[in-house]
Amino acid sequence: MMTVREVSKLTGLSVRALQYYDRIGLLHPAERTEAGYRLYDENDLERLQQIMLFRELAFPLQEIRAILTRPDFDRTLALEQQIVLLELRRDRLEELIALARQIKDTGGKTMDFKPFDTKQIDEYAKQAREAWGDTPEYREFERRGSSAEELKSAGDKLMDVFRAMGAVRDQSPDAPEPQRLVKALQDCITEHFYTCSDETLSGLGQMYASGNDFTKNIDRAGGPGTAAFAAKAIEVYCRSKA
Repeated sequence: MMTVREVSKLTGLSVRALQYYDRIGLLHPAERTEAGYRLYDENDLERLQQIMLFRELAFPLQEIRAILTRPDFDRTLALEQQIVLLELRRDRLEELIALARQIKDTGGKTMDFKPFDTKQIDEYAKQAREAWGDTPEYREFERRGSSAEELKSAGDKLMDVFRAMGAVRDQSPDAPEPQRLVKALQDCITEHFYTCSDETLSGLGQMYASGNDFTKNIDRAGGPGTAAFAAKAIEVYCRSKA
């Protein structure tokens, strides 16, 4: 565990910024001491890295909060797209540096404006934003305008469902209790995040078992194998309603 001052020293963010991130629901500390001091664990630091990468790409804090809070946020996909965007920005910066040196060497007689063209970066950024948030579900989630406290409560309720799912993972996925919990999961997402259709739920189930952060978080809540079990139960549930 790290204190807020230790995290500040490690990351370069001010203590005030970290406190603000907590207040707006962007980054809650894993624990607090009896005196109320914030304590951050490894998962918090991983989330903070993701936040800082989005900030480097000029995403507003409220938008970052909405993206990271969504139950279908795919950290692996986001990282892949962030890497491409950062590489595109690096290449453009190198071209601008080269142009500036050339202008200096030629006394300002270089009529090359290509390095100023941002079409490629803008187009990829547009595609990435569509993947991260420009979907009907995201827009519905944004319109709801949930507070930081409401989002934290919603996340806790979602994990409660997975804890219950973990408790019955020795049963068959098509047994009554796992199927009841799938319905509870769907209702929880619809109530607190966005309308979770059977099609959307099916897609979420596939992501839950994909081995990324979804799998880790669900297994952390319900025990090893919970994510894979939940995915199978969701598959049965959606197939029965097709």
